[in-house]
Amino acid sequence: MPNELSKTYSAKDVEERWYPLWEKKGYFKPLKRGKKGKPYVIVIPPPNVTGILHMGHALNNAIQDILIRWQRMKGIETLWVPGTDHAGIATQNVVEKKLAQQKRDRHQLGREAFVKEVWQWREEYGSTIVRQLRKLGSSCDWSRERFTMDEGLSRAVREVFVKLYEDGLIYQGNYIINWCPRCHTALSDEEAEHQELEGALYYIRYPIKGSKEFVVVATTRPETMLGDTGVAINPSDQRYAHIQGKTVILPLMQREIPVIEDEYVSKEFGTGIVKVTPAHDSNDFEMGRRHNLPEICVMDESGVINENGGQYRGMDRFAARKKIIEDLDKQGLFIEQKKHIHAVGHCYRCNTIVEPYYSKQWFVKMKPLAKKAIAVAEKEKVKFFPERWTKVYLNWMNNIRDWCISRQIWWGHQIPVWYCDDCKKLTVTRDDPTECQHCKSKNIRQDQDVLDTWFSSWLWPFSTLGWPEKTEDLKKFYPTSTLVTAPEILFFWVARMIMAGLYCMKDIPFEDVYLHGTVRDETGRKMSKSLGNIIDPLEIIEEIGADALRFVVISLVSQGQDVYLSKQRFEGGRNFTNKIWNAARFAFMNLEGFKEGSAKLKISANELSLVNQWILQELSKVSRDVENALLKYRFNDACHALQRFIWGDFCDWYLELQKPVLYGNENEEQRKDTQKVLFFVLDAMLRLLHPIMPFITEEIWQQLKNYSTEEMPETIMNANWPDIKFNFQESTFIPAMKEIITEVRDKRARFNIPSKEALHVVIKPLDAGCVTQARMLTELFGSYVKKLAHVGVFEDRLGFKKEKGWLLLNVPSTLHDFEVYVDVGEFIDVDKEKEKLAKELDKMEGFLEAAKKKLSNKSFVERAPREIIEKEEGKQRDLIIKIENLKTAIAEL
Repeated sequence: MPNELSKTYSAKDVEERWYPLWEKKGYFKPLKRGKKGKPYVIVIPPPNVTGILHMGHALNNAIQDILIRWQRMKGIETLWVPGTDHAGIATQNVVEKKLAQQKRDRHQLGREAFVKEVWQWREEYGSTIVRQLRKLGSSCDWSRERFTMDEGLSRAVREVFVKLYEDGLIYQGNYIINWCPRCHTALSDEEAEHQELEGALYYIRYPIKGSKEFVVVATTRPETMLGDTGVAINPSDQRYAHIQGKTVILPLMQREIPVIEDEYVSKEFGTGIVKVTPAHDSNDFEMGRRHNLPEICVMDESGVINENGGQYRGMDRFAARKKIIEDLDKQGLFIEQKKHIHAVGHCYRCNTIVEPYYSKQWFVKMKPLAKKAIAVAEKEKVKFFPERWTKVYLNWMNNIRDWCISRQIWWGHQIPVWYCDDCKKLTVTRDDPTECQHCKSKNIRQDQDVLDTWFSSWLWPFSTLGWPEKTEDLKKFYPTSTLVTAPEILFFWVARMIMAGLYCMKDIPFEDVYLHGTVRDETGRKMSKSLGNIIDPLEIIEEIGADALRFVVISLVSQGQDVYLSKQRFEGGRNFTNKIWNAARFAFMNLEGFKEGSAKLKISANELSLVNQWILQELSKVSRDVENALLKYRFNDACHALQRFIWGDFCDWYLELQKPVLYGNENEEQRKDTQKVLFFVLDAMLRLLHPIMPFITEEIWQQLKNYSTEEMPETIMNANWPDIKFNFQESTFIPAMKEIITEVRDKRARFNIPSKEALHVVIKPLDAGCVTQARMLTELFGSYVKKLAHVGVFEDRLGFKKEKGWLLLNVPSTLHDFEVYVDVGEFIDVDKEKEKLAKELDKMEGFLEAAKKKLSNKSFVERAPREIIEKEEGKQRDLIIKIENLKTAIAEL
């Protein structure tokens, strides 16, 4: 039978051929294959419609695909639900930029026309990320694809809003919220990302009324003093007992404000006296409520001082800060400013500094929802991997604050609340009303705000399955099995989904939460356009294929740790795919005329050679290791186990050891047995590898089917997951032979002995009782050692005495009762070699001393960029390794 695999592997051809076929034939849909039990379900973290595939997506979706393909092969009914998020602020920003290029803006268009424009943009560009996920090999059930603003999910959003409102868990109120002056919208606490900034503490005098005395307050935001309605001290602070109950004059505004006493005030911060600005600070807001202080807002939605800011009206907040300090200084009221490092909130979308802002917003009461969500984590009904995230989750949940859900933008789910202009009451309904529920007036208008994007996303595990309808999908596939996501959205999304699932479905939304690390560049920096360090996964797929990309990113994802990536890493993935391809080509060449392959090896143990027993034993181990790794979400361990087996045990050893058997015609029975084992191992190996590298395994497996005695599934996706349990008596001979061959090769390379020169190797038994074993090793495996290490003589000698030119091989792990020697004296001058190595050692030690001196130079370390320091540290590590190797080589001689 001819070999149908091309000489070289073309990932592009294979991937473009197989993915459409898989999808067309419906292989991604849930399929019952006789195994009873609960289905295995994953819902995709919906990427933004504005998104294009980046390495974070590649990692996240490769992990999900591994889990789905693995469970599918185990015969479990699997479902991976795909979809995209409407991404309110992000998408509106994209479309507004497009309009700006056309010299238009949304206000010129009006709300209805603008929303229509966004829908048109979504139709044109919104499916880009979905097409790219297909290129990665994601085996989602695309017939179930959802969008957070499709008709069904919009109904779910309306239903849960009304239900929460009816249960008294949604309310409207004037509160301090995080406000983005650039996006002109409220942000939740989680969307205001805090960054450490170097700012200043400004020390300002406030005159005490009717006195020549002053109080000194310290503030980081002097522009907000225009809205001060009090100053506060701690009641136990005896330094300020004399000003209790007094009134101070607010500088610049000449407003009288009281001195209040509140436990919140830290005696250690600044001077121990703080200004109170209830409309511009969340803590001041709470303090103001406790003491009935007025709330004066001094900024507009753009962060510009408004009519309440007196002479500073119309000035940007930061320009006002500068002018206020100048004016205070002129009046002798500004004392000094001191450097102050503090965490400042930034908009998660545009990175503008967030302004605490007093406005009327809609909120969800979170504490009542959090109680059950805390309990399910404590009882391990929902488990986090790595486990340390459980503590982080519980800490956040126990300190949860109400969720601001209204956003002042146009793209999103418009809040289902109508205001009556006649009776002033609210109508909150599941369907759009035509009149006021209370007075029947037709004079009603809908709230102009939209809901936070996450308000639709928190319903994702059940809304995508048909909720609030009682669908068959919902009944069958909820709760889901595993959620794969990043720690950055643990609070944004994961915690809220748990609360929503328990509230709406009375059950957890998923059982396991796997949180993977962030993809960074090789120096540890987060990938970003501004840093110019982005690696485009689509370019990598184009160059070396999706399988190679998947293997590399997965092999680097140690549980819970960040992934450090460089373009050079992907060469390893390309090399691995080529190794697999060439091994398969070799196998097929040696299965010519063979038609007895079977997924069940029908040979008794005593008929198998030791080499065949060994490879089956190693296959059993790797099968067990991969299964255990996937069960524990240790994906990199699965990759490493497979690579060790495929590249090492199978390609470098088994195929090489069996070439004489496969090529020869002396023992046809042994050749046929080896072909059966070769077929069996290759088949199992491809099945184990398939979840990680789906394309190449499918292509090879389709060819492998030609050598089978039995009917095999149409696709490897539906082949059974290997459960291999061979239990042959462990032999030390093959590991010993491998160590001897490896060591001889190492000595040949170290001393530059040409490969054409045959070497002499001796096994020395350490006592007479070991002679038989040594003889068996030389007789049974002598031919292998001679061929693979190019050894002329391989013998055992009791009482062998080492002479000049003979080197002791380092084979400690298997040959405890033997010593193994190789003769290199014929090919090298030992004394000259020692002299040469000693000179090299001196040179390397000199380099190391210089490297150490450089890194101990405080001035260099403080001034040099981090990447230069890391490069120098890497050089030092390499030098230490070289020196150790040189010392070892000298000792051997």
